[in-house]
Amino acid sequence: MATWANLGLQDSSSPLMEQLNFFHDHTLLILTMITILVGYIMGMLMFNKFTNRYLLHGQTIEIIWTVLPAIILMFIAFPSLRLLYLMDEINTPSITLKSIGHQWYWSYEYSDFLNLEFDSYMIPTNELEMNGFRLLDVDNRIILPMNNQIRILVTATDVLHSWTVPSLGVKVDATPGRLNQINFLINRPGLFFGQCSEICGANHSFMPIVIE
Repeated sequence: MATWANLGLQDSSSPLMEQLNFFHDHTLLILTMITILVGYIMGMLMFNKFTNRYLLHGQTIEIIWTVLPAIILMFIAFPSLRLLYLMDEINTPSITLKSIGHQWYWSYEYSDFLNLEFDSYMIPTNELEMNGFRLLDVDNRIILPMNNQIRILVTATDVLHSWTVPSLGVKVDATPGRLNQINFLINRPGLFFGQCSEICGANHSFMPIVIE
């Protein structure tokens, strides 16, 4: 879960999130290099007095500053597309969980079992135990196995919601009348917290997700 003064992404708990972390760092490095280069050039332009009164056109430099950004963009686009396709890939799931968004709580159904469904409400602050997390803990947690392919089917009954668990790299829109699915694998044990990430009304902030 996110902790105090944590400015980066959460520690990954799935192979996909790990790849997303690497991609974030890779892109940030490219952005930093571009920012330093452009800043340096702008600084040099402001503080020197070089001039060339015979310079009318520069074919070579124009070719360079057209081709170079295209090459840099390819270094960002190819890893990005690879990750996009990986995230949409549905491997043979060991277990399927159906998540239904309501105003303002989640209900879950384990599709592989008969009559295994429950609602999951946030625990109010005045009922919270000493070791609970305010605004994040729920009365009924989702229990999922580790090192297994898990498929989540997400839908809603009333308005748009979004089922999000940052440390797993999962964010799926819950749309009424539509079933969205996503696949992930949890590679370490723990409690993973998430929240609805689509403005869905007055109590939007109070419908957390907890995976155990």
